[in-house]
Amino acid sequence: MLAQLNRSQNSSGTGSNVTQEALIDSLPEHLRPFVKQQNYQQYTPQDQAAWRFIMSELTNQLAESAHPVYLEGLAKTGISLDHIPSIEEMNDCLRDLDWRAVVVDGFIPPAIFMEFQALKILVIALDMRSADRLLYTPAPDIVHESAGHAPFIVDIDYAEFLQRFGEVGMKAISTKADLEQYEVIRQLSILKACPESKDEDIADAEETLKGLRERDDTPSEAALLTRLHWWTVEYGLVGSMEDYKIFGAGLLSSLGESQRCVDDLRVRKIPLTVNAVNTPYDITTEQPQLFVTKSCKHLTQVLEEFAASMCFVKGGAESVQKAIEAESVCTAVYDSGLQVSGRFSEVLCDVVGNATYILTEGPTQLAYKDKELSEHGVDAHAQGFGSPVGRLKDFHRCLSEYSVDELKTHGIRVGETVELEYLSGITVRGILREILRHNHRNLLLSFEDCSVNDLDGRVLFSPDWGVYDLAVGSTITSVFGGVADREKRQLFRPTPSATATNLSHDENLMKAYSAVADLNTRAKPVDVAELAPEIVNILSLYPNDWLIRSELLNVAAPCLKASLHEQLRDIVARSPESAEMIRRVLDH
Repeated sequence: MLAQLNRSQNSSGTGSNVTQEALIDSLPEHLRPFVKQQNYQQYTPQDQAAWRFIMSELTNQLAESAHPVYLEGLAKTGISLDHIPSIEEMNDCLRDLDWRAVVVDGFIPPAIFMEFQALKILVIALDMRSADRLLYTPAPDIVHESAGHAPFIVDIDYAEFLQRFGEVGMKAISTKADLEQYEVIRQLSILKACPESKDEDIADAEETLKGLRERDDTPSEAALLTRLHWWTVEYGLVGSMEDYKIFGAGLLSSLGESQRCVDDLRVRKIPLTVNAVNTPYDITTEQPQLFVTKSCKHLTQVLEEFAASMCFVKGGAESVQKAIEAESVCTAVYDSGLQVSGRFSEVLCDVVGNATYILTEGPTQLAYKDKELSEHGVDAHAQGFGSPVGRLKDFHRCLSEYSVDELKTHGIRVGETVELEYLSGITVRGILREILRHNHRNLLLSFEDCSVNDLDGRVLFSPDWGVYDLAVGSTITSVFGGVADREKRQLFRPTPSATATNLSHDENLMKAYSAVADLNTRAKPVDVAELAPEIVNILSLYPNDWLIRSELLNVAAPCLKASLHEQLRDIVARSPESAEMIRRVLDH
């Protein structure tokens, strides 16, 4: 893929449109609160004009610098050049590619974003960037999310890479500090994207973010993986160091950066390796370096190389220790399949580094195959959970593999006092009340009047603490971020209903934009004398509105065109911040 692009997916599906309500209802319950509904009427005539300007400029500008699949993919994923796409339009096309799309309000937690991606669902931001921030926006918007991310889904290899990235990403361990940074970045992006934001509010948010980034913290798995996502999916280049093309969504949706990024003197190019995770990024500004991947196969290789270093693959005591240091809710998986989800507080080890006992503090969930075990949710284990890890003396297999009859031959019978001695020296002694089995495996042994002690005499559980649930398993095979059963326990707050300031709009200005848009449907050029009074009036009231003049140029007869050119040059003199956009208009 991306090097040859000879495996594009077919667009031959059939079926009726799926409503936003039906799509939301089809999602896992814990993901639904993050999804909004697109009210298409929220997009003003000025927003539509901004979309047309951006897409016209992008497709012209990227004709040579973007990978060829970009232009092909726009059409195949429901992205029109002349109007902001509706989510129904996109889903009607994405369905044929076995993907879907939902709309959200700005940034959502990275773990939630990755879970959507793993489910082959594109996350589309609702907002349209404002007319005075068309070259670049620090906040996710519908241009970036739809015209940036969607086009490459038409390629099978890339789509599979993107889904795999989601699967790996949702397993990453994040830290308490990660969540703090996410909240500040979200707020800062909203402030920067809103023209009505106060400079002091932006400065305060920037200072807070700077302080968080200057902490002497080792980046988490989630932070490192987010960097890899940034330098590939968002800001990736593909090809050779001498001949590369753009495929990253952040570049594809930025008029300014997609043009400047190909300047090798301005932006350094680096061959993509797994070492890219060591390069941080700033989402609120342009990037000083970019990474070049050889192909999609190369992308997948780098992803799998990093994944092999992650705790969900490695497991063991070292991975539990990383979960402890993260100070966030994680899940440890025994080789029996039992999953323990909570905030890990301690891991005991033997002399060679094997985990012998794990402990959590606070609400803990026990699960199997990502489903919470009955009566073993956070209410049952509200104060925490602790259990041995390892083999029992004189047992040749993991305790989970023994049948009920085999357990009886070893003196393990329900209703009787049982003593278990682990190779680590930990002993468990109490009255066995229940054996919880799933798929012919022992997962939990529940004891009353139970005492648990290690070789040094440390009391790990006392009879007066209540029922002791012993997790069965000889090793910790995996540790990952978050909880096993996300439906039963939700860790992330949905995006707030109120975010950026809602901008007020001059209704007369919006009517003038609509009138100009109507003119664009006419085949006959329009001259000065033919302009409707509301358009003439708005041109007078808004002498610095270059965008409406740009729209008029598309249908202007020679006399009107000359006048508009003169007005645009005057705007450059009065408003230098609009100069680059106006230059693009005048160059056509």
